[in-house]
Amino acid sequence: MSEQPTMNPGNLGVWSDPFDFKVERERTIAYAKATNDDNPRHVSGELAPPVFAIVPVFQGMIDPLFKVVPDSLIPFVVHGEQDMVFHRPITAGQTLVSRAKVTGYASKSSGTTVSLKLETRTDGGDLVNEQWMVSFFRGFSAGETVGEHAPGHTLDEALRAGAPLAEVVQHVDEDQTFRYSEASGDPMPIHLDEEFAKQMGLPGIIAHGLCTMAFTSRAVIESVAGGDPARLRRLAVRFSKPVLPGQDVTTRVWSKDDAASETRQVRVYGFESTSSSGDVVIKDGLAEIGD
Repeated sequence: MSEQPTMNPGNLGVWSDPFDFKVERERTIAYAKATNDDNPRHVSGELAPPVFAIVPVFQGMIDPLFKVVPDSLIPFVVHGEQDMVFHRPITAGQTLVSRAKVTGYASKSSGTTVSLKLETRTDGGDLVNEQWMVSFFRGFSAGETVGEHAPGHTLDEALRAGAPLAEVVQHVDEDQTFRYSEASGDPMPIHLDEEFAKQMGLPGIIAHGLCTMAFTSRAVIESVAGGDPARLRRLAVRFSKPVLPGQDVTTRVWSKDDAASETRQVRVYGFESTSSSGDVVIKDGLAEIGD
């Protein structure tokens, strides 16, 4: 970056215009297949996989994000965190209406995090899900920390020291990023172009963060929700290291006592995922499961 770009804080907290998305059964099934999800309710098209929630908002969130962040930083962005709160499943035939706003940003020693909030409703106004997305812009300092930031979901170190309730191993296929890109509508070249990814300082093509998150949703649903995706109320992750095609991802799940969540009739779990190279790729995982 030859000239230091600057943020536009004047657009913080401004909701975008609403944008629509028609949910097609074939698209939800394709998403399940692209994330190696064989849950019967997903592969039949009865319900969309939980992390499919990113698909209806993906294109619509770009404009509000880059009304705050300068366009010149696009090549330097990586996904930092994602937090999804599910009020009802997404089903085929729905028309979803979403909106997005950037709420704040924070300077770090190695870059800047930007928090964006998303809200999705049915066309009748019923709340379907809420999401926080945190983007990390490598090597750029905004010089200040302002606004509202995504809620925390730290995994207690004491939990990690104990035996997990479950351990689920999943394989990232060599063509996973290409299949996921098509099903999700995410064309970022760091997931598709080996040379471009290396130019960006990455080891090569890396898996989409949301694809890895979808792997963890399946691990949680299978291990602590009795295989029922409709019981998932919240899923939050922090992306800490890239996942490479051909690697295995192992997700370990622990029970987490959260008195505040008991009033919401949910059980709370922490989780963490590692790759076959030994790197922790998902940190501070949090899942809330309805009774």
